[in-house]
Amino acid sequence: MNAVLPIDRDPGFGVYVHWPFCAAKCPYCDFNSHVRHQPVDQERYAKAFAAELADRRERTGPRTVTSIFIGGGTPSLMKPETVGSILETISAKWHVPAGIEVTLEANPSSVEAERFRGYRAAGVNRVSLGVQALNDKDLRFLGRLHNVEEALKAIGLARDIFPRLSFDLIYARPGQTPADWAEELKKAIGYTVDHLSLYQLTIEEGTRFFDLHNAGKLVIPDPDTAADLYQMTQDVTAAHGLPAYEISNHARPGCESRHNLTYWRYGEYVGVGPGAHGRFIENDKRVVAFTEKFPEAWLNLVESKGHGIVGGEVLTQSEEADEFLMMGLRLVEGIDLARYEALSGHTLSSRRVSILQDEGLIASVGNSNLRATPSGMVVLDALVADLAR
Repeated sequence: MNAVLPIDRDPGFGVYVHWPFCAAKCPYCDFNSHVRHQPVDQERYAKAFAAELADRRERTGPRTVTSIFIGGGTPSLMKPETVGSILETISAKWHVPAGIEVTLEANPSSVEAERFRGYRAAGVNRVSLGVQALNDKDLRFLGRLHNVEEALKAIGLARDIFPRLSFDLIYARPGQTPADWAEELKKAIGYTVDHLSLYQLTIEEGTRFFDLHNAGKLVIPDPDTAADLYQMTQDVTAAHGLPAYEISNHARPGCESRHNLTYWRYGEYVGVGPGAHGRFIENDKRVVAFTEKFPEAWLNLVESKGHGIVGGEVLTQSEEADEFLMMGLRLVEGIDLARYEALSGHTLSSRRVSILQDEGLIASVGNSNLRATPSGMVVLDALVADLAR
């Protein structure tokens, strides 16, 4: 984790669209995803997305969009016409320069060549595949509907059709050793992807895995083994040209996710769809807005009120600074100290910074940035809490 990205002074303005439907609920997933056994009225949802986008345009005013991300759920269950309608609406509401990053999440089990070509024709230029594992035993354990053969077919199609490709893998699975993970990771890198999102398996409340874990029926690697797996992840990806640029994200230089960098660099983004969040400037204040999670309830709200927002807040100066710190220290490039001072109205405590540097948890990057070291990344929550005091 030695590579340092150049500082981008404009963190961007992103648009996030949440498609909440899945063919099945994975046992580890706590995202806002829902299974429906009857066909979804996609035209009705497309109209609701258009209404919410119009609402956000009223709130943000004219902006230049720097990235679009269609997530879920399983967006690859959408018809290409639905995706095209959403992208056309975004272009009608804000300035969308040609060639910006437009990402769509896809599951290998819902991938078809014709549909992929339809997404590409609609304007999608980056696909993020939810592969999660490269052996059938673990795919079954994770509740995935695809097998390795289907995953490799999806990877091949995506590589042929889209300019950019990323896929996700989950590690620290029960019984997984660092050697097992290193072999799987090298195999993944060999599929000539330019970006990998690599997540440690965590037990989230409200999931099937949470219940199994509490009942003693699911045992995940202990903290020391998990730390070894994390370090193995850093070593293997760096050695093969995909160094980490964020705790869980690795890319060939220049192929970092522009949309996710907007989050981590504390840019602005609007979120539309069931359960979507947004953080954007409205009336010179940074506001947080989040929508109704249940799809049918969100749909009814949008059709009756013009939006599905059910909560939010205006952030204080101190809250903005804390969020900036929390998000920015996830990045290898770290935080811009001048921007932190502008947001917070004060500098970080030089005494605390010095102590944390002596402990090897943070390091200076030139005179302008501060970053977490690899040791600091492992205890990031505690590190942020210490710096923010």
